[in-house]
Amino acid sequence: MATALPTCPYLPAPRPGLDWRALHAFRTTDRGADFYFACLEYGQVVWQRGFAGRALLCLDRAFGADLRGDEPLLQAHPLPYAALAWIVREAPGGIFIGNPRVHFQHYADRMNEPRREQRRWRAWACWALVRVTRPDLPADPRHVVVEPTPEEIAAALDVHGLRGETTLWREAMGVLQPRAAAESAQGHAAKIHSSGP
Repeated sequence: MATALPTCPYLPAPRPGLDWRALHAFRTTDRGADFYFACLEYGQVVWQRGFAGRALLCLDRAFGADLRGDEPLLQAHPLPYAALAWIVREAPGGIFIGNPRVHFQHYADRMNEPRREQRRWRAWACWALVRVTRPDLPADPRHVVVEPTPEEIAAALDVHGLRGETTLWREAMGVLQPRAAAESAQGHAAKIHSSGP
């Protein structure tokens, strides 16, 4: 049975009754801003229901939406780099999340059209976020690939991403601590609190 999880602060509150049909409706239609928002909403739904792996797949699909960058919705709901890193970090033990490091490594190296370069570098950006937030997750030793540096990812996002996308990614990389560090900080704060003045 799935475990209920707290709201992800980086994703929108979903409409009541939202289910898989929210994304299924776009199977043969334009995958622009409406599709993007539906991916974010449904990602929140499945995350709160305890399906962390499925939530990441929703964000994966959101990154693939066909956006120009000037959509008003992006002001309130920017590309979900912070949401992805938060979910990877906050997924509790025992909740299936797979190995997102391997997922994004494979995805980036095998990307197809449309917008291949944009989507490929976003996948590498997500891979880098996973490495920062969950450094314990192993790579796939059987998949031989040249792993890009953060500088190379940033340069590619500058070229192929939306305006301001590189900054969003850099902010997510800089703000979110690895899970072990976050747990250590929380434990330290609790110890200080319990010891009193």
